Amino acid sequence: MTAELVRGQNHPLDRTRVEIRVAAGGPVVAGVTLGDEQGRLSGVEAVAHPGAPRRTGIEVPRQAAAEHRIAVDLDALPAAVHRVSVLLALPSGIGGLTAFGAAAAPAVTVTGLDGTGIVRYTITGLGAESAVVAVELYRRQDAWKVRAVGQGYADGLPAMLRDQGLPQAAELAAEIEEAVGQGRARAVPAPAPMTAGRSERPGTGPSAAPAQDRPSPAPATAADGPTPSATGAGAASGTGAAAGPGTGVGAKSAAGAKAGDLPPTPAAGGRIDYRHPRRSTPAPAAPAPSSPRPAGPPPSATGPTAPDGSPLPVAGDAAGWSMDERLYNQVWGMFEDLARSVAAYRSAADFAETRLEQELDRALADPRARLGTAGDAARATARDQHATLVTQARAALDRDLAQLTAESEVVEPALPPAFARWDNPVWQGYHVPVERPMALRLGDLHLPEVLDLRIPMLVRLPLERGLWIDSGPDSYGRPGPDRDIGRRELPGALTDGAPDETELRRLAMESAVAIAARLLAIHPAGDFAVQVIDPAGAAAPALAPLVESGALPAYPLPGAKGVAAVLEGLTRRVELVQMAVRHRAADALPADLDTAEQLLIVHDFPHGFDDRALTRLRYLADEGPAVGVHLMLVADRAQSREYGPVLDPLWRSLLRLTPVPDAHLADPWVGHAWTYEPPLAPPGSQVVRQVLGRLAETRRAS
Repeated sequence: MTAELVRGQNHPLDRTRVEIRVAAGGPVVAGVTLGDEQGRLSGVEAVAHPGAPRRTGIEVPRQAAAEHRIAVDLDALPAAVHRVSVLLALPSGIGGLTAFGAAAAPAVTVTGLDGTGIVRYTITGLGAESAVVAVELYRRQDAWKVRAVGQGYADGLPAMLRDQGLPQAAELAAEIEEAVGQGRARAVPAPAPMTAGRSERPGTGPSAAPAQDRPSPAPATAADGPTPSATGAGAASGTGAAAGPGTGVGAKSAAGAKAGDLPPTPAAGGRIDYRHPRRSTPAPAAPAPSSPRPAGPPPSATGPTAPDGSPLPVAGDAAGWSMDERLYNQVWGMFEDLARSVAAYRSAADFAETRLEQELDRALADPRARLGTAGDAARATARDQHATLVTQARAALDRDLAQLTAESEVVEPALPPAFARWDNPVWQGYHVPVERPMALRLGDLHLPEVLDLRIPMLVRLPLERGLWIDSGPDSYGRPGPDRDIGRRELPGALTDGAPDETELRRLAMESAVAIAARLLAIHPAGDFAVQVIDPAGAAAPALAPLVESGALPAYPLPGAKGVAAVLEGLTRRVELVQMAVRHRAADALPADLDTAEQLLIVHDFPHGFDDRALTRLRYLADEGPAVGVHLMLVADRAQSREYGPVLDPLWRSLLRLTPVPDAHLADPWVGHAWTYEPPLAPPGSQVVRQVLGRLAETRRAS
């Protein structure tokens, strides 16, 4: 049974040799891009288009047409390829269409080689767009999935290619238009029907058998009513962003096959050559049309599998040069998968509500049908259809959540100290590292649809942005989809209601100390230091672990004099290091200058700050990160408003965190309001003091 997808929804693939069928309301150009984990392209060789229709594992049609078939062999793709995106664009001067909204919505169907439907996606909601990313096949844990994207571009093919990181986007778009316009395309005869089983993987895997341009039946159209967009698919600017590091797309496969090295197209009725173009030993022949499909799980997953054939999650199976980098990339993949899965569910639920309203309005439009059994039957049918749609969407979401939960259960215990929660056993065997970390965990993120699944919030080091921990009453209970959820999850006495101002200030400073202690613990001894500004002296209880371990030499001096002394010393350090870097004279730095990275914690900002101190603080926020001076403000935003425009640039440049769970962080894909939870140690735990104590022992011994 073919699964119907909505924008943002994904579906697992049970085979690696598939055919992608496109049906549009007019002539369109079809192409494929081969991207890395973030969808970025290595160059023009990572794009299959009418002017260059063959790439390793891919073949696209050579002409613009209303119907297309694209052949994809996922096993034959280069190892660096993690995303296969199907692109559709309107050619100039063919068919007269200038926007997808002027014709019937295009539909994409992913099928097996025998024509068995796997998923179908109708790209609704398009208007002025002349190019669209229809679907993408992406790799997760040695298995492949298909995702309905539907991202449109009003500026056409150049904007779409530019959005995928291709510098030569304009030149390649012109080449594609020229290839279509000059009639380079040629018709290819359709092969005889055949039945193919699941993909086999002899050695490095078979190469793709070329698809042919032959008519295909039009897929079923979507039901009446608008389909809401989870990603805001209208006309896009072409400047989308993707988070997380990744690797580039390689030009060759693991077997050494060059782009375009595919077997020749067989004659009509002939047998397709399934051998890899670089393999010397013959591969198994294609099954006969009457041969049954082999039973059992698809062999595309090389690792351990569950009883249902799906691959079991493995910690660190993402791309990367080190285990830390692989875990970092895997966490970002989980974050993106959860964002898109929930977006698909919300979109489907919204569509079901819209359709229910339309059905009820239609049933009540005729006064004669408002009363009696006919009206009741129409309303009952509409509600049943609504319940069915919501149930199906929730089932798809639960399937994705089960996979992500299983992955989280194996990833969380494997995280290094820089990525781990304070209750992770890795801290019990803590040793001071000898190398600097690549990232830092600032807390956890979750969505209301699944309360027990936490995604680590990781940021790369060194910190490019400072942090603002909001200690005012406005930091709790901000408008958001799960504001009340955050209220219920507060620990201890806070569960009865919002914490008062004094409690918020205490929690905010404890969060700052927890982050500072983690930064100290994950750096080699002596490579990181903390300084504190506390004009009122109110942060002494929270600073006790830092002072007792020696990480903070003494409690900060109170008053304006203490503020000026710290800011003057750090400003001098930034200026001297900047001059040393500019003139390449690091050996000329004063002997008393501490070159370790510095974290400045400012408590109760802006209390105790005059105009001169505020100017220095803004200078440190702007110039400090480049030379190893980072800023963390613990402040009440409401009390800072009196400074007006003076503080607005500082507020906007810092990453705002909260001391209690709050839905205020938005992701770059679908804009969910994620609930952020601070990285506090478990109540009553001494893990922070123990870790700082071991760090102090190492520092004294060195």
